[in-house]
Amino acid sequence: MASSQKKYSTLVSNTLLFAISNFSSKLLSFFIRPYLSYALDTPDIMGVSSLLQQATNLLIPVVSLGVAYAVIRFGLDKEVNKSSVFVNGGATIGMGFLLLLVAMPLVRLIPNAAEYLPFLYLCVLASCLRTLCTQFIRSRMLNRLVALDGVLTTGALLAYYLIFLSWLKLGAAGFLLANACADLTSMVFVFFAGKCYEFCHPKAFDKKLWRDMLRYCLPMIPAAISFWIINASDMFFVQAMCEDYGGRSGNYWVGLLSAGYFLPQVITILGSIFYEAWQLSAVTEEQDREVFFSKIFRIYASVLFCCVAGIIWLCRPMMHLFKAEYYDGWTFVPFLTLCSMCTCLNQFLNSIYVVYKRSTGSLVTMLSGAVLNLILNYCFIRLWGPWGVTPASFLGLLLVFLLRAYSTRGLLEVDFHPGWLLLNLGLVVAEIFCIMRLESWVLPVTALTAIVCAINFREIFSMLNKLVGKFLHRKKGDIV
Repeated sequence: MASSQKKYSTLVSNTLLFAISNFSSKLLSFFIRPYLSYALDTPDIMGVSSLLQQATNLLIPVVSLGVAYAVIRFGLDKEVNKSSVFVNGGATIGMGFLLLLVAMPLVRLIPNAAEYLPFLYLCVLASCLRTLCTQFIRSRMLNRLVALDGVLTTGALLAYYLIFLSWLKLGAAGFLLANACADLTSMVFVFFAGKCYEFCHPKAFDKKLWRDMLRYCLPMIPAAISFWIINASDMFFVQAMCEDYGGRSGNYWVGLLSAGYFLPQVITILGSIFYEAWQLSAVTEEQDREVFFSKIFRIYASVLFCCVAGIIWLCRPMMHLFKAEYYDGWTFVPFLTLCSMCTCLNQFLNSIYVVYKRSTGSLVTMLSGAVLNLILNYCFIRLWGPWGVTPASFLGLLLVFLLRAYSTRGLLEVDFHPGWLLLNLGLVVAEIFCIMRLESWVLPVTALTAIVCAINFREIFSMLNKLVGKFLHRKKGDIV
């Protein structure tokens, strides 16, 4: 029993650590997007910047060959040489970046990329190196350093934004440069603070381990690209298909769509904090895994549903934080919020593939969702204009969840409580219908939000009980 309680205690402890330590950085990153609506002047410039950022996100897994996934998974294995993991990871990124240089003529074909090519390449390299270092220290369980790095990186990003956007007014180029410099600052800090230099031994390169790492991470590349298709291809579809829609440019609609990601970012932040702690517990806790996963899933999904309902309720008034030109971006928020929730739940299920090193499952499920998303993007934009991409993304991510829920049962049987999930989803969809279709939306949306919170109260109360108990226990230990 003591051992069983310890796994929950460890997860709560790590989650608290990441939450408290990352609070300032996550809060700051939450308000960066409204600041960008002023710093980048118009939705058109915001649209170009967002498209370039998504192009970077597409190139990163291709350059790194997805090695970051292997670094943390193999780094957590006690019998594996840490130096070999780190050196193998660095060699993979170096080889991938050389291939990207050779492929420059193809990269120039990406919309807007030719004009900003040096900044794009710098962003890709900086992000790959930073991810290598942060995943490596995470595999060594240096959780406090990971949290501190999150604060430093966000603070550095804001400082670079102020320099390159508000002071030098470099527009989209300044946006890319600020992100690259923030990643490089983080990489240098983690490299020295985490003593990664102690593991930089060229002779530690291990061909056999490298083959095992590549065998594990290579299926992650198409999986990552499929994830990108579901989450980011929306912007490229909108730019291409919505030129002159409503008398506006495609970049304008991309800018509004980008602003619409502001509130759903709350769920992404919660998910990232939890997943940082969860991926460690998922791999290292081996006793009663099925019960452990089932219980955590129910609590996690309850929190997410309450957040989704609350964000939809607040989306219209909260968009006043942006410049007036961006207010209509609220119409993208409801389904984007559901997309963020599905992404978090899919990450949770992906941890099962990570535990059993079945990365092919991650690939097949994400690829299926990506194909559906591409088809629905085209159809829904033709039906509803730029707003069509958000339900298309939600349905693509929902398919990924359903496929993972089914396919992981051969590895680990998690109790998903399907009736409870359907009830929550039905209430949230009804809430979306009310806010999008009714003029007097406040009362029905408020009532539906309250109902969602009420039916999930027990799980959330249970979670708060554990968090408060852990916090009070820690305070008592400090006094003693």
